[in-house]
Parts: sequence; structure tokens; C-alpha cells
Amino acid sequence: WEELDRKREQAWEENRRRWEELDRRWEELDQKRKQAWEQLERRWEELDRKREQAWEENRRRWEELDRRWEELDQKRKQAWEQLERRWEELDRKREQAWEENRHKWETWEERWREAWARSDRRFEEQMEAIRALARRHDQSIGALGARWGLQTEASFRNALAGILGDLFGLHVSRVVEYDHAGEVFNRPEQVELDLIIKNSHLIIGEIKSSVSKGDVFLFERKARFYEKTHGVKADRWILISPMVDPGAREMAEQLGIEVYSYAEDAGEALTSDDAPSE
Repeated sequence: WEELDRKREQAWEENRRRWEELDRRWEELDQKRKQAWEQLERRWEELDRKREQAWEENRRRWEELDRRWEELDQKRKQAWEQLERRWEELDRKREQAWEENRHKWETWEERWREAWARSDRRFEEQMEAIRALARRHDQSIGALGARWGLQTEASFRNALAGILGDLFGLHVSRVVEYDHAGEVFNRPEQVELDLIIKNSHLIIGEIKSSVSKGDVFLFERKARFYEKTHGVKADRWILISPMVDPGAREMAEQLGIEVYSYAEDAGEALTSDDAPSE
């Protein structure tokens, strides 16, 4: 028992030293923990202070930004209101100017339309003059061709008759009568003439590529033969030819026969004279 008691004492002493060592180590650890906690608290306080400073700085910045944004927004509103006022003023002035100039614009537009219409009419007149000149040229060339055997008399007559019909509405018909008594050629022969009808007026005519004195005399005899055969009196006698002998013109004037060098001249003369037939 004494041996056990001695060993117990030794064990107790050994455990006491261990507990004291543990207590010492625990105190050291607790001291270090306290020091670390104090250091951590100091660092946390420093961070919290810096956070507060940063927050205060950011708050001042946001307040400055808000203030500047409000100033800019106020300026934008003022500028927009000023722009709207100017736009309304310009729109009002534009309406006034439009109302003041509307009649002028309408007058100018009417004048422009009239000028354009006059220009169109002048252009059409010029084109018609050019076409008439071309037709006269073609008639002259056709007459030369017929004279030299390059074109038939019938085709030339048909061309000029078409001009009278298309441009002036004159109906040209070719009639063939047989002279049994030989009054025209001093022997029985066919007699060919052109009859031009205008508003029920009778015009005896002949379209030839060239006319000589003999042709004028022969046309006068054929016209009288037609009037005698049908018992009518023609309103006018006309010859249309681009090539007329000067002596033939004098004879035609003496016999009361009208001579025209171009179909256009004959058409204008016939359509401008509306004297009724006797």
C-alpha cells in the first residue's frame, strides 16, 4: 500500500506538472489569442474607418454628380423649351409666309402652266412647219421624179390627195367620164378629173406633178365638159402642182383657175373660204 501510495503520489505529481504545463501553455495561447484578437480588432477598426471614409467620399461624389446632373437636366429642359419656342415661332412665321405667298405661288404656277402650254403650242407649230416643209420638199422631189420618169403621176396625185384629206378634211375623189362627142380631145376619149368636196361645195381640180400652158387649157375644157355633162356649176377650179410654167400661171389667171404649188396652200385656201355655192 505504501508502494502504491508512493506511486500515486508520483503520478499525482507528474499529472500536476502536466496540468501546470497545460495551464501555462493555455495561458500563452490565450495571451496570443487575445493579442491576435486585439490586432484583428485594430485592423477591423482601421478597415471600418477607411470604409466610412470611402463611403463618405463616395457619398460626396454622388451628391456632386446628382447636383451636376440636376444642373445639366435643368439646362437641357431650358434648352428644349427654348428650342420648342423657337420652333413654334418659326412654324408660325412659315405659316404666315405660306399664307402670304400662297397667292403668289398659285399665280406663278398658273403663269408657268400658261408658259408651258405656249411652249408646247410653239413646239407643235414649229414641228408642223417642219413637217409642212418636209412635205413640200417631198412634193417637189416627187414632181421632179415624175417629170424624169422616177415616179408615176398617179402615186404623186394620191400623196397630195392624202395630205388634203388628213390635214384639212377635204374629200378628194378621182372621176373618169367618157367624152363620146370628143369635146375635150376632139375625139372620143376618157376624161379624168379630181373632185374635191368641202361642206357640200363642189370644187373641180387636178393634181399634177407639172403644169404647162397646154395642161391649163386642157383642164379648162375638162372642167366645162364635166359641168355640162352633170348640169352643175363648180364653186372653184383649182390646179395643184409644184412645177407650173410661168405662162401657164398667166393663162390660168385669165381663165379663172386657181393655181397652188403645194397641197398645204390649197388646203388652207379652201378651208378658209366658206362661201356657199350658188
